[in-house]
Amino acid sequence: MHLVIIGNGITGVSCALEVRRLRPDAQITLVSNESAFHYSRTALMYVYMGHLRPQDIKPYEDWFWAENRLALVHATATTLDTAEKRVVLDNGTTLAYDHLLLATGSESRRADWPGQHLAGVQGLYNLPDLEAMSRDTHGIARGVVVGGGLIGVELAEMLHSRGIAAEVLVRDAHYWGSVLPPAEANLVDRQFVENGVSVRYRTELAEILGDAQGRVRAVRTTAGEEIACQWVGLATGVTPNVVLAKTSGVETDRGVLVNEFLQTSAPHVYAAGDCAQHRQPAAGEVAIEQLWYTGRMQGETVARSICGQPTAYRRGVWFNSAKFFNLEYQTYGQAPAGPVAGIDSFYWEHPSGRAALRVYFQAEAPAAVLGFNAMGLRLRQEVCEHWIRQRVAVAVVMAELGKANFDPEFFPQHEAAIVAAFNRQFPEQPVVLRQRKGLFARR
Repeated sequence: MHLVIIGNGITGVSCALEVRRLRPDAQITLVSNESAFHYSRTALMYVYMGHLRPQDIKPYEDWFWAENRLALVHATATTLDTAEKRVVLDNGTTLAYDHLLLATGSESRRADWPGQHLAGVQGLYNLPDLEAMSRDTHGIARGVVVGGGLIGVELAEMLHSRGIAAEVLVRDAHYWGSVLPPAEANLVDRQFVENGVSVRYRTELAEILGDAQGRVRAVRTTAGEEIACQWVGLATGVTPNVVLAKTSGVETDRGVLVNEFLQTSAPHVYAAGDCAQHRQPAAGEVAIEQLWYTGRMQGETVARSICGQPTAYRRGVWFNSAKFFNLEYQTYGQAPAGPVAGIDSFYWEHPSGRAALRVYFQAEAPAAVLGFNAMGLRLRQEVCEHWIRQRVAVAVVMAELGKANFDPEFFPQHEAAIVAAFNRQFPEQPVVLRQRKGLFARR
């Protein structure tokens, strides 16, 4: 069996490794036009900030690929012939396949702003983006970041690390308004303030202005204000990369359309990761999942189907994590940004503004826990997922909150304060915190 994988990100590599485990005799070829070797995309910012070297973000040594008989081809797939089962590369090579996986990932989304193609305007998704940012921000005084999501705060922190003034434009009334409730967003805003990053809320980009050399010199907002800058980071999200699929007759919508086994409309062709769009996502799940861990899960799942063990993809309990400057963030399960019928929530915040916990649960009995937002606290993923899957009552969760605490033993423990706040907000049946064996309450 010859498996050809287009893309060497986490999805493609996870598939390749699982196929190698299941089919030691398989021939496996990974094709990527971005880099010769797989690297950790989530670590790009730390290379820019000087915390890591480029070679440090490669999870596997260069010898690993040949040792595991995984052929790497650094090229662009230009043509996919699904009838003849072959792929043509821009270097003139033609690869015949028995099975093909499209793991082409995403590309930065642009909104057709005037001036967006000027030098010094970019997103941040891949290695070429990192190289461009390193080059175009060298020696500049100010950069503007457009967008208030995870990439937006990363770009702001990256600029800040090099002493470059950063101005962030956010169209919502608070940071990441589609994901975070106002209270949690306020903690992120404090991080911006403490690190000297200026954020303009309810502000949108109208135009990017250039100089005589074709380089960005300023942006203009929809309010008509002009902000001088020498670089613009577009952090307005990503969109599935469907170019190869679309030009080859494979059915696409926003992404490459797949069934529950991650099969496309073409025989023996699969799609997984950022580029895939589920035709019928499971209840409570989204059609396009663009996270590192879901990409890994999809890669491992599709490998089993490719190896003759048809396996339906099931994401399970939603999870995400991030870091806003010095503030860690975790979310599990259902965690809506605003009020939702039938869902209640409890919120606790430390007086310092550096730690907070929100617990979502059913408004009606049995008040089963539905999700969590943790800011500045580390929760154990397996414990939170167990509570959500088993629909454990929120009162039981609060009583056993210490089970989820993943902070080191000598970090401050906040369970007592959190439970006391819960009892004040929901006094009907006071919760008694169950002491964790061997640990003492600390302030």
